[in-house]
Amino acid sequence: MGEGRWRRFAGTWWRSIAVWAVSTVTMLVLAGILPDFQLQSDNGDSATRIAVTAALGAGAFGILSALVWPLLVRALLLVPALVLGLVVFFLNGGLLLFALALVPDGRGEANPETAVVVAAVMSAVASATGGALAVRDDDAYRRRLYRLADRRRRRGSAGAGPSTPGTVFLQLDGVGHDVLRDAVDQGVMPTVGAWLGAGTHRLTPWRTDWSSQTGASQLGILHGSNYDVPAFRWYEKDTREIQVSNRPTSAAELQRRAIEHTGDGGLLTLDGASRGNLFSGGAEQVALVLSVAARRGKENRSRAGYFAYFSDPANAVRTALSFVAEVGREIGQSTRARLTRQRPRVGRGGLYPFIRAFATVVERDVVVAAVIGDMLAGRSAVYADLVAYDEVAHHSGPVSRDAEKVLTRLDRSLALIAKVAEHAPRPYRIVVLSDHGQSPGETFRARYGLGLQDLVRAGCGLPVPRRARRTHSGAEARAAVRAALRRPVEEGDEKHRPASRRSEPIVLASGNLGLVSFPDVPHRMSKEEIDARHPALLTTLANHPGIGFLLVRSEEHGAVVLGARGAEIPLADLDERPGPLADFGAHAADAVRRTDSFPHTADIMVNSWYDPAEGEVLAFEEQIGSHGGLGGAQGHPFLLAPEVFSPPVAKGTELVGAQQVHHVLRRWLREGSGPQVPLDKSRHEPAPDASFTAATVTPQDNSA
Repeated sequence: MGEGRWRRFAGTWWRSIAVWAVSTVTMLVLAGILPDFQLQSDNGDSATRIAVTAALGAGAFGILSALVWPLLVRALLLVPALVLGLVVFFLNGGLLLFALALVPDGRGEANPETAVVVAAVMSAVASATGGALAVRDDDAYRRRLYRLADRRRRRGSAGAGPSTPGTVFLQLDGVGHDVLRDAVDQGVMPTVGAWLGAGTHRLTPWRTDWSSQTGASQLGILHGSNYDVPAFRWYEKDTREIQVSNRPTSAAELQRRAIEHTGDGGLLTLDGASRGNLFSGGAEQVALVLSVAARRGKENRSRAGYFAYFSDPANAVRTALSFVAEVGREIGQSTRARLTRQRPRVGRGGLYPFIRAFATVVERDVVVAAVIGDMLAGRSAVYADLVAYDEVAHHSGPVSRDAEKVLTRLDRSLALIAKVAEHAPRPYRIVVLSDHGQSPGETFRARYGLGLQDLVRAGCGLPVPRRARRTHSGAEARAAVRAALRRPVEEGDEKHRPASRRSEPIVLASGNLGLVSFPDVPHRMSKEEIDARHPALLTTLANHPGIGFLLVRSEEHGAVVLGARGAEIPLADLDERPGPLADFGAHAADAVRRTDSFPHTADIMVNSWYDPAEGEVLAFEEQIGSHGGLGGAQGHPFLLAPEVFSPPVAKGTELVGAQQVHHVLRRWLREGSGPQVPLDKSRHEPAPDASFTAATVTPQDNSA
């Protein structure tokens, strides 16, 4: 017997035992409730003997139901449905009476009418138990989806699906290239390992922009432009509002700007589907997409995926059981970390166990089911984001055991989708990618006893509160769960219009990237203006051991990078004199130059210290796995694609920036589906942004 067949056999056998045990307990309960139903002799029996009698009766009833019931149903096929519905109860009661007659010494006894009731209750409980256990098994779940898809196809057109292959893009949020490589080497992700081992897929690293977070990366990947997205959250002086990438209103505005910037609807405009993303990508079919969650009324389809999924009771049971298990798992893991005094560590109490369970169970199950539905419907392009790893890695660490277990479960989801592809009405090519990685390290506050906002206020000569307010992590799961529950998606202290005094700075954090803006000055302040107002501020920040470098605009030299001990280097000179950027890699200077060109770059851009030996950064948020700035694994995501696609970049060339990933994916869609895929209009960008991306365009990109 093969390993797969043995595993299915073992799973079926285990479920049968569980159903038998539940049926036995049900029979004992009913015997205690119903006066005409007994499981003991007239003289009474011990509790053990009664339990054995119940087990024998439940086993006999289960076997008879499995063996005799199909024959009875086949014999009654000619009976009208209404009559059969009534006959079923009596036949079921008859099977129970026969099962009780098989119990030794006649200890099982029931009146005929009582037997009908007992049989009905036991059948319902056994069915619910078997269903709950079966739907947690991926093979059973997949077979059930096939049956549902076949019914939909029979109700719809009977024609064959398209002969051209479709493409499924699966984003594993926050999984860095090295994390994926290590997971494969250690056998944590066997599905990905099998693809790479068989040579069917090619693994390519790529580099993010300075803003290494989902908002910037996914906007660039899906819409071809992340121009003027300097961070996860930033203050805009012209509108006097804070933009937050995972706020529905902000996501809608960023998507609108990207479409206006490129003149193109997005990657998924042709028969595409967007599932679980911040942005739609131009897809007609959307579910759990944040950029449309701000819409009101019936036209809002962002939550449709949740309602469609949970309208099926089997899905609800499957996910509910896993949700409860995940909450318990998180409580156990956080308790162990606290008892062993694990370092670094952040608080994981309050609602976090439920938020984690939502990200790792509910969001995953709903998105995977939606992707499977898209494949069985034969859609041309599907892009889905799975946020499970990113949420856990923020709080447990990117290379922790907790995060490793999440990778294993994500790999199972990939295997499930790959199996479904074998039964889809058209061939599918599966591309797996990430939007960024995560860099480990303790928080800035944990190391120095104060947050970035405290440091900025001290440098400005403003009072510093003893207990500064914590900055929310901004993880995608929080926005998704609030949107799903129809709650306002506002992040605590982050208001659309800041309520602080106009002369006081607004300090925002995006992982290890900080932004300082002065709201009372309508333009981007120069270094000279900042020094005149707060002479100690820039020096305080630049010389702090937890700060790597600053970006400010100088009236004399243009934009400059500031570092410790008075380092001040114009952006034009960074290639020859990298100064504070030396530890951040070869592309750091280009990333900083590009961000400097954005209209909404903050007055002061702050990047934390980075240790190249350990790969650690200091997050300005309460995260021990962070992303958002420069430094370490956060800027090194991956692109895993079938070998049938052309290489993403020329040999010896690096893939740099989310916009270039968009061009590659657009080219691959054209290779798979032919000339009907719209031309890549996102190439035609305004000059200020194009000047920083032209160097990374390769000959293959020109075919897009």
